[in-house]
Amino acid sequence: MRSPWFNKVSVILGPRPPLSWLLLCLVSVLALIAVLGSSSSGAFDSATPIAVPDIYINYRRLKEQAAVDYLELRSLFLAPTRQREIDLCGKERENNVPCYNVSANLLAGYKDGEEFDRHCELSKEGEQCLIRPPKDYKIPLRWPAGRDVIWSGNVKITKDQFLSSGSMTKRLMLLEENQIAFHSEDGLIFDGVKDYSRQIAEMIGLGSDYEFIQAGVRTVLDIGCGFGSFGAHLLSLKVMPVCIAAYEATGSQVQLALERGLPAMIGNFIARQLPYPSLSFDMVHCAQCGILWDQKDGMLLLEVDRVLKPGGYFVLTSPTSKPYGSSSSTKKRNMLTPIEELTEDICWILLAQQDETFIWQKTSDANCYMNRKQGAIPLCKEGHETLSYYRPLVSCISGTSIKRWIPIQNRSSSSQLSSTELEVHGVQPDDFFEDSQVWRTALKNYWSLLTPLIFSDHPKRPGDEDPLPPFNMIRNVMDMNAHYGGLNSAFLEERKSVWVMNVVPVRAQNTLPLILEQGFAGVLHDWCDPFPTYPRTYDMLHASGLLSHMSSERCTMRDLLLEMDRILRPEATCYIIDRYNNSMSFDLLQGWVVLSDKVGTIEMARTLAAQIRWEARVIDLQNGSDQRLLVCQKPFLRK
Repeated sequence: MRSPWFNKVSVILGPRPPLSWLLLCLVSVLALIAVLGSSSSGAFDSATPIAVPDIYINYRRLKEQAAVDYLELRSLFLAPTRQREIDLCGKERENNVPCYNVSANLLAGYKDGEEFDRHCELSKEGEQCLIRPPKDYKIPLRWPAGRDVIWSGNVKITKDQFLSSGSMTKRLMLLEENQIAFHSEDGLIFDGVKDYSRQIAEMIGLGSDYEFIQAGVRTVLDIGCGFGSFGAHLLSLKVMPVCIAAYEATGSQVQLALERGLPAMIGNFIARQLPYPSLSFDMVHCAQCGILWDQKDGMLLLEVDRVLKPGGYFVLTSPTSKPYGSSSSTKKRNMLTPIEELTEDICWILLAQQDETFIWQKTSDANCYMNRKQGAIPLCKEGHETLSYYRPLVSCISGTSIKRWIPIQNRSSSSQLSSTELEVHGVQPDDFFEDSQVWRTALKNYWSLLTPLIFSDHPKRPGDEDPLPPFNMIRNVMDMNAHYGGLNSAFLEERKSVWVMNVVPVRAQNTLPLILEQGFAGVLHDWCDPFPTYPRTYDMLHASGLLSHMSSERCTMRDLLLEMDRILRPEATCYIIDRYNNSMSFDLLQGWVVLSDKVGTIEMARTLAAQIRWEARVIDLQNGSDQRLLVCQKPFLRK
């Protein structure tokens, strides 16, 4: 299809204008950009994450159009060399999750549950293609409405699977035509999720679950979270839950939780460590999660111990401990005996038992391990605390000798870390606070930049009566190179109703312990592998300096952009900017992709964006540098 610029030139000069005329037009456009830029040379400075005023107002549309016209005219010369668009995937890949191919894993000899584990080495997807949404897919409802009502066509589980999943499931949700409604007053437990949460608080000695944060419980690893009701309640208490569940060919818990706007990712207690460092969470919760914790010589429970902070809690609610007839006490005791032996060996204390719920507390005293009986589970050797990224499970106790051994009850309830706490993580306070200030300004400037674009391109969005885009258009956010978690902090300070999955690349500085210490969600990941999530699960992706870490890796920019496209919801946004060097990085906001880099790199990214079918435009920063912004939108590709 010819561009509007080509049609205009054709009318004036005929269908085949001389090259000299085209060059003259090119020079004229460049002159127009220069004149406009001189009137407000700093108008686009706010797009870079540095402390400058919000002045992205005047001439925005004119500059934007001039830049677009320039690139469209330039593309006339490049058209013969442009690569064709990437093909669309077939229906069988609508819910594709690379690295989790059960059939291939079985053929490779994996069994005993490992066939449902992550095996990227066996992931051969063949020809690269763009994953389309299902036929009945709809844009999710805004938060908080989207927490309680989702479109049934957006998730893999079917109506028949809902109806066959038992009476408790029927209490949890109501299927009405093409919607699934979750009753927030109900939950996994018979008496309701609120009563269950209050019960846990009382069992650990609190008067109410509103006191979780004051007691040091700010992050919870929720294993096998079902439909996310417990996590949704914890979020209302300002506690950060992270749901992990095994990959499911049908009826995914992780997909349902993310569709509801709740933190979740695919994760298994099978054969490998979780992608979190030691001492990561304040509480680990398992309600009917189906894991036999005494199996594999207790290594599954040792993995819980590894990620649990000193003084943290392990909550186990299991129907297998429900009394049966006159021998109920004996059966309950026999069921718990192996776990009781293991927990005693790893210095856990059984705090309380009520009905089907048991709560253990991990010791706060590292000396406890020295006073155990002979033959106890050994401590891991010095140097074991390296990067924990899908390593095999171990049969030793981790984390006892690292500096971060700080009981959760001894720290402040605020997410603001003290200078002493920062130094424990090897971070200079001045560096941390400067980084926080940068991201406060950056978040405001991102929104100032994208606000007019969102409303001009989305007539169905709010109009002039609502000049700023409501942040609840965005709920699930991923920071693909999170550094200290500054973007997460900025969202919290602005009181925006989003949550952030802070991703620390495995080859970057491991700042994940610092991120988790602030009470944020986070994970380690190698961006040359697919992320452990289902397609269409994030509204916004953000990264700063990501490609500078990947320049010599085994994957390409094309691979990364395709993975970003897979996990982005239709009409999701990408923002790419780098404040540390001249390399490219990625920032994404709902419906848009914005790349900031040198002209040559932007041209390459623009070509890739066109192949991925993102609608792209170029904006000149007009700050005297050779950097440009490439603003893109992921379209809603229908069948």
